[in-house]
Amino acid sequence: MSQLNRREWLKAAAVAPVVATVSGGLALSTAGAAPGADDLKAVVDKALGFLKTAQKDDGHFFGPMGPVPQAEPGLTALIAAALVRAGVPADNPVVAKAVGFLEKHVQKDGGVYIRGMSNYMTCLAIVTFKEMNAGGKYDKVLEAAGKYVKTLQFGDGLTPDDPNFGGAGYDKPGTRGGPDLSNTHFMVEALLAAGVPKDDPAVKNAVTYISRCQNLESEFNKQEFAKKADDDTRGGFVYNPSAFKDPKSDKRTDAGGLRSEGGMTYAGLKSFLYAGVGKDDKRVQAAVAWIRKNYTVSANPGMKEKDSGLFYYYHTFAKAMDALGEDKFKDAKGAEHDWRQELFDELKGKQKANGSWANTNRAFLETEPALATAFAVLALSYCKKK
Repeated sequence: MSQLNRREWLKAAAVAPVVATVSGGLALSTAGAAPGADDLKAVVDKALGFLKTAQKDDGHFFGPMGPVPQAEPGLTALIAAALVRAGVPADNPVVAKAVGFLEKHVQKDGGVYIRGMSNYMTCLAIVTFKEMNAGGKYDKVLEAAGKYVKTLQFGDGLTPDDPNFGGAGYDKPGTRGGPDLSNTHFMVEALLAAGVPKDDPAVKNAVTYISRCQNLESEFNKQEFAKKADDDTRGGFVYNPSAFKDPKSDKRTDAGGLRSEGGMTYAGLKSFLYAGVGKDDKRVQAAVAWIRKNYTVSANPGMKEKDSGLFYYYHTFAKAMDALGEDKFKDAKGAEHDWRQELFDELKGKQKANGSWANTNRAFLETEPALATAFAVLALSYCKKK
């Protein structure tokens, strides 16, 4: 930021040239920009203030699962991990109480859950325990949880050619629907956080399933929907390939394929990169190409309602961009984006006076402030420039 102090820079910014963003808005032309530590802390501290008021006495946060909010480890884990990653000390009362709640729900089988949705809950808890694992405090918990999560992967009784092979759903196979990309990307991240090596069969099989969620016809995906990918969808990812078989699904395209979605595409890309798939791999290159064409921080591209799942989108966007390792990301039109600064500015602008975030779109349950705030803070934690 040259030799200008912050106040002088803000004055200069008021009359600085602006450049158009892909999303159609305006942004200051800032070379190599990234939010400063003080700027990030101010936003996170406001969020922490809100979360302190939303936390229950035993440390949990009500999760918006089902018609009646209920105590569940998933949202509590998500919030604790987000805060620690964003710089809140592990001994902060909000974090400590949340982790204490998780500890009480570590089950004998290694899972971390109360009832149902045991894969989703355990995967989020694993990431939290990893963030809190100073001095190896949770080594045994992580090992047991990793082993438990492996038992929830679709594979038993399936051949490797089965479209469901290697995927993960909300719970044990057969208890609540089939696998989907969202739960599978959480599983990959959790397995690696638990210390499972990248060449472990569970990780490799998950990559097999994730590859079959990509709108890319190749030796990795021979499903019909991939063959019907067009210029708008090719390279992106879908939430659930089985939607192709449902003629009433709103996920289908006019060409008979499936829409690529932003949140899912970043989830697929970051899973590839986390699992060791190289940047020169055709799957990674195709995903990045789709992202270059659809880069934005103001909407969830590919969704019929652009604000649908917006805060979920922010967290997969941030993780994938961080893993890709490009400080400046060039879109398909050649414009360069300081994605960390752009994401920070967008989230700061959406933060409410009480420190929370919330979506007006009910999809993904993001009208619940605690959930939207968890995803927002998690996304912000990746805005720190390395």
